[in-house]
Amino acid sequence: MKSELILMAPIYAATQQHLEAHYLVHCLWQASDQAAKLAELADRIDTVVTPGGRGMKAAEMRALPKLKVIACFAVGVDAVDVAAATELGIKVTNTPDVLTEDVADLALALILATVRRVAAGDRFVRSGDWLKGALPLTQSMRGKTLGIIGMGRIGQAIAQRAEAFGLRIAYQGPRDKHLGYAYHADPVDLAKACDILVAACPGGDATRGIVSKAVIETLGPEGVFVNIARGSVVDEPALVDALVHGRLGGAGLDVFVDEPRVPEALLMLDQVVLQPHVGSASHATRTAMGQLVLDNVAAWFAKQPLPTAVN
Repeated sequence: MKSELILMAPIYAATQQHLEAHYLVHCLWQASDQAAKLAELADRIDTVVTPGGRGMKAAEMRALPKLKVIACFAVGVDAVDVAAATELGIKVTNTPDVLTEDVADLALALILATVRRVAAGDRFVRSGDWLKGALPLTQSMRGKTLGIIGMGRIGQAIAQRAEAFGLRIAYQGPRDKHLGYAYHADPVDLAKACDILVAACPGGDATRGIVSKAVIETLGPEGVFVNIARGSVVDEPALVDALVHGRLGGAGLDVFVDEPRVPEALLMLDQVVLQPHVGSASHATRTAMGQLVLDNVAAWFAKQPLPTAVN
């Protein structure tokens, strides 16, 4: 008899297909009454798989009194109430390391695209405007300082790539990691010291609004902000207002507060490059993330240690 689990929302197709081939998978999003479905399964389910954007709330955990493992298909677990899970004796796992390179690549792509107005140039050619004259000159990468909020695996991978473009590196985080880069404990101080600011920190309450109005205003009309972290880490209304009124030079954004809804004002701005939260969205990375989910689920059912528990 197959072991049972709940899948909270769809995940990468190949991973989902593997789960469905090896386990009895209850797809919660297909239930017309999800609370009733959880109640129906309450005495049988000890394992849940969930994508990072869906996560799992404390009330949902409490509805499953036998729940022991939440395998999250993401490196960030801010949509999972980890504190509640820990209190209830539930292990939460994630998918670290395997998405570092792709996310760092996208961060550099957004920096380049924003500073050199790559997307605007593409629209300029397609619209026929090049026939009427040249595209206005852009800023240069040379001689700039890149500030990174969050110097974990992804932040360090971004720094390594940025150095190849001649950028100086500074960073902010909970502590100085003595990496040979300038450290600033205060995000505003980091903004004063840099020309381009990248958010690469985890989401959640600890970093909510860390890119504040003061940080944005300090970057100024020549500054560029790039976000490949979470929409929650920035004061989004302040960011939009600064971009609309020219108090911030440009932005490259892969994440937003209310995804997939994006502030309408951003859609009209040539100095803004927008992406649909695709930092880890390559087949290679999603396959590797899926394998970690599968490894954690298999380890639990085999009564082995969980490879990537976060609590």
